[in-house]
Order: sequence, then structure tokens, then C-alpha cells
Amino acid sequence: MAAILTLENLSKSFGAVTVADALSYEVEKGAALGVIGPNGAGKTSMFNLITGTLAPDSGTIRFEGRDITGSNAAARSRGGIARSFQVPQPFSHLTVFENAMVAATQAAGLSGRKAEELCLDVLDQTGLLGKANTAAGGLTLLNRKRLELTRALCAKPRLLLLDEIAGGLTEAECHTLVDTINAIRGTGVSIIWIEHVVHALLAVVDRLIVIDFGRKIGEGDPKTVMASREVQEIYLGIEADA
Repeated sequence: MAAILTLENLSKSFGAVTVADALSYEVEKGAALGVIGPNGAGKTSMFNLITGTLAPDSGTIRFEGRDITGSNAAARSRGGIARSFQVPQPFSHLTVFENAMVAATQAAGLSGRKAEELCLDVLDQTGLLGKANTAAGGLTLLNRKRLELTRALCAKPRLLLLDEIAGGLTEAECHTLVDTINAIRGTGVSIIWIEHVVHALLAVVDRLIVIDFGRKIGEGDPKTVMASREVQEIYLGIEADA
């Protein structure tokens, strides 16, 4: 199957700190890729590079076969790449529905009834329809996470980037979130998911990469990657037998 996203030798440093070190991988259309690594490994910086809020020092980013390395964030959003943020960033003074409409109009480029219908459909999908008229600033953590997902989906992405969306949720809330993400994947949306809640991640993704100091140190079948010595030592902090 053709790749929807390709990173080729992507590198980025801030002085002596390297957040991406010749990072290369592909995401196939319709696939779900999981990303794990210790705090400070460069995972969120990788998302910033993909979405265009951070420019690489070198390397290439291709989306659906097109070189988008020099494209700005707005063009990438309009082009089909959307993300959620690790810390929810809603417009707190706006209602849930109004937050969704911002994404539908500004990112997806819709207007009028088409924008409204998309927002209502997505709110129903993410379980927020009953909260449509609630101010975003008054939502619980679970519902703020759902709103992050809602806003990303209202951009009508073909590639969805999820940044630790399960963090802070209860076990039951994680199960609900996993069901929602699997349903989204079932519509054909490709997903890259950064997550520390590994059991939630493994319930969705079909491939896993491990990043440490901006380098890819592991890639492949999720269970095989998680069982590897390097991942056990670097990510899980378990000292493997010599």
C-alpha cells in the first residue's frame, strides 16, 4: 500500500540539544503507527516538524507523495494533516460546538450548513454531542481530551496525529477512547499516536517505533518491539540481563 507520510533523514537541533536525528520512516495509508520513548526523546518535536510549526535543519517530509518540507502549518492543515495536543488547548470561552466550528471553517475550509453538519457528526462520534452548548473551559479532563480529538477531526484529516491523548484518564475512560480511535481508523484515516499508556496504544496500532534523543532505536511489530532489550532498558528502565 502507498505511503501517506514519509520522513527522510529529518534532523533538528536547538544548540547542543538534538530533537530529531536523521529520523526516517513511512506511514501507509489507513495504518496506525504508535510512537513511544522517554520524556524529552523528541516525540512532540517530531509532530511539530510534521505539522509545520517547526522547520527541520535538514531532511524531507512527503505527504501523499508531495514534498511539503517547505509548506507552512496552515497549508498542511488544509492539506489533510491534523493533530491533538498533549495539554488540551480549547478556546475556553467558546462552547464545545463553537470550538468544533473553528476547526471546520478555518482548517477544513467549510462554511454554513456543511460545517455545522460535520461538527454535529463528529461531536456524536466523540461522545460530546450532549455537551455541545457547554463552555469548553468547564469540561472535565476526559471531555477536554474528547474536544481535542473533535477539533482535529473537524479539520477533515487524512492523517491524524495524537499526542498522549490517553494521559490522565481512568482505565474505563481509556477503553472508551480506544474504541473511538479504532472507529476513526475504520473510516480510513491514517494515525500516528504518541502515548505513554502502552496498553491503550497496543489496542490500536499495528506498528510501533521507539525514539530516544531524536533517534529511531526500534521499529516493527508492537509486541516484538516492546520485548526488545533496548526498549526494556531505555524506555521501560529495566536492566536486561547481559
